[in-house]
Amino acid sequence: MTDTAARTPVDFWFDPSCPWAWMTSRWVDEVSALRDLDVTWHIMSLAVLNEDKDVSEDYRAFFPRALRYTRLVAAVSELHGPEQVKPIYDALGTRIHPGARTDVDTVIAEALAEVGLPAGLAAYSESDEYDEPMRASHFDGISRVGQDVGTPVIAVNGVAFFGPVISPAPTGEQAATLWDGVVAVAAYDGFFEIKRSRTRGPIFG
Repeated sequence: MTDTAARTPVDFWFDPSCPWAWMTSRWVDEVSALRDLDVTWHIMSLAVLNEDKDVSEDYRAFFPRALRYTRLVAAVSELHGPEQVKPIYDALGTRIHPGARTDVDTVIAEALAEVGLPAGLAAYSESDEYDEPMRASHFDGISRVGQDVGTPVIAVNGVAFFGPVISPAPTGEQAATLWDGVVAVAAYDGFFEIKRSRTRGPIFG
């Protein structure tokens, strides 16, 4: 096993409802073993990010559901430790994204059961009790990259960037090669943006 001290520290901020963050998280999972990453997973919120922005009514209607998932993850982190953030994200995301499940109550109940957490935690998805640490986590991530981005935010050795937005998530050496390139361009202090129009949606296969 690789010594933790020799591994590359990575921080990953996600909103559980974002399909693009899900795609990127699958890529980072793939790269973790290939490049000896030590990933810490953090919650952020599209609802908080856009709370003062002029967005479409259709997009704003998505926020209450997204906020429930975000609040649940925040409660899990506070009550059962940050090591539970990734397992509950995986359990939620598998149902929300490739599973295309839309019944929030059922998704939450099944996800909690899968990772062996108390069913009663579901109540926190409709509570603002842990909004303060959730918002602190959100702004910790977003302060590293600026307000004109979304989720995910990744920091590698203290250098942070939004994205990448990818579909489908690459595997094997292709995943590692993409990682090396993204980290290389992000490490340049004067690098700000590279982008092209999306021609496909998230491919979860």
